[in-house]
Amino acid sequence: MTTLESLHFNNVFRRLPPAFYTPMACSPLPDTRLLHINASVARLLGLDSSELQRSDLAAIVSGAQVWPGTEPLAMVYAGHQFGQYNPDLGDGRGLLLGQINTPSGLWDLHLKGSGRTPYSRMGDGRAVLRSSLREYLASQAMHGLGIPTSLALCLLGSPATVQRERREPAAQILRIAPSHLRFGHFEHFFYRREYQQLAQLADHVLEHYLPDLLEQAHPYDALLHEVVIRTADLMAAWQSVGFTHGVMNTDNMSLLGYTLDYGPYAFMDTYEPGLISNHSDEGGRYAFHRQASIALWNLNALAHAWSPLTQQQTLIEALQAYEPRFLSSYQRRMLNKLGLQQDHPADAVLIADLLTWMAKSSVDYPCFFRALCAFDGTSPWAYRDELIDPSGWDTWSQHYLLRLKQETRSTPERQQQMRACNPKFVLRNYLAQRAIEAAERGDMRETDTLIHLLTQPFDEHPDHDDYAAPPPEWGRHLNISCSS
Repeated sequence: MTTLESLHFNNVFRRLPPAFYTPMACSPLPDTRLLHINASVARLLGLDSSELQRSDLAAIVSGAQVWPGTEPLAMVYAGHQFGQYNPDLGDGRGLLLGQINTPSGLWDLHLKGSGRTPYSRMGDGRAVLRSSLREYLASQAMHGLGIPTSLALCLLGSPATVQRERREPAAQILRIAPSHLRFGHFEHFFYRREYQQLAQLADHVLEHYLPDLLEQAHPYDALLHEVVIRTADLMAAWQSVGFTHGVMNTDNMSLLGYTLDYGPYAFMDTYEPGLISNHSDEGGRYAFHRQASIALWNLNALAHAWSPLTQQQTLIEALQAYEPRFLSSYQRRMLNKLGLQQDHPADAVLIADLLTWMAKSSVDYPCFFRALCAFDGTSPWAYRDELIDPSGWDTWSQHYLLRLKQETRSTPERQQQMRACNPKFVLRNYLAQRAIEAAERGDMRETDTLIHLLTQPFDEHPDHDDYAAPPPEWGRHLNISCSS
C-alpha cells in the first residue's frame, strides 16, 4: 500500500545549486479543508484509495502538518510578458514541495496558493477559489482530451478571504506535472549572463527528462529541437480542440510541451478565430488564431537564451522545424476529426473552407464536430436544422462527400473513430462558472459531475446531455480576468 508518507521522493531539482530556487516553508491557510480530490490523479501517483479518506489529508498537503520527504522551494525564473522582458519573476504564490518517482515517471508536487515568496512582488501569494477551481477543472479536461497538461490532485478551501476585484474565498490546489520548467528558466540565467547555470539547467533536463538525447552527438542541439517539436504539437492540439490559453507569456510555456498555468482560458463555443479569453489582453496578442505564431515568437525568445549553448545556425535550423511540424500535426488532427485517414493534396483547402464557413455562420465548434460523427451522406443529417447557414453547409458537404469516397473504411468504422476524437463534453466557461458559484456556496456536486464527464469526454453519458449543449445567453463571452 502506497501512503503519502511512503511515496518515493526524489527531489532532483532541490539538488541543483541555490541559484535556482529559494527554500521556503508553506504558509497554510487557516482551517484548511478538503473541497475535492481527484481519484484518477491519485491512482496515477500510485496512492492507495484509503489515503483519500484520511482526516489529516488537507493538513498534510497544505503544509500545516509535516509531510516526510517534501523539501519546499520557490523556483526562480524570468520571462517575456505580453512581449516585454520581466526579470523579476518566479514562484510568487506556489511552491515545489518535492518530486516523486512512480511507475508512470517523475512527478512534481506543486502547491499553488501557498503564501508569499521572494518572487511575490506586490502580491499576497494566495489564490482564490474561483481561479483554483477553474485550473482544477481545466487540467482534467485537457487530460481527458489526451493533451499534455499539469493535473491537480486536490482542491483545498478555507474560511479565509483575499482581496481581488472583490473579497473572495481563498483556496489552494496541489497540482502535479512531469516538470514545471519553463522557457523563462533559461531566460533568467541568460539575461544575467550566468552561462554556467544555463548549461547546468540544460544538463538537468537531459539527465532527468530526456536521457535518450544524451546519446546524440550534440545533446543541447537535440534538446532545443525537441522543445520546438513538442511546442508545435501542443499548439496543434490546442487549436484542434478550440482551446485558447489567454496568457502565453514565456514564463507560462512548458519546456516539455505541457499545458501549464490555467489563468484566463476558454474552450470555444461558437467558432471565432479572433477569440480573446483574457479581458486584460486588450490588443488580442493571445487570441485563438495567433497562438501558433505566438508560440514561435516564444521559441525565438528561448533560442536567444539558448545561444551560449550552441551555434547560430543550429538555432535557425531548430526554429525552422516549427512551422512544418505545426502544420502537419494540426492537419492530421483535423483530418481525424473529419474521419479521414489518408492524406490528399486538397485536404488543407477542405479544412480551411470548413473553418471559413464555420466562422461566417457562427457554428458551435464542439457541437458541430460531434454531430458530424453521425453524418453519412445518405440519410438526412439532423444537425443541419440547427445551422443558420445550411446552404453553406450544403456546398462544403458535397466536397466532403467526394473526399469520403476516397477512403477505404466503412461508414460505421469511420463514425466510431470520429466519436473517439470529437468530444461530446468540453469545459465551456459557463459550466465552470456554474461550478464556481456552487462551490462558493459549499456545494461541490457540480464539480463532481464535471470531473466525471471531463475524464471521459468522448463517451455519451446520456443522462447529462444538457452539459453538451451550447451556452445560454448569460454564459456567452464571460469576462475572465488574470486576477487569481
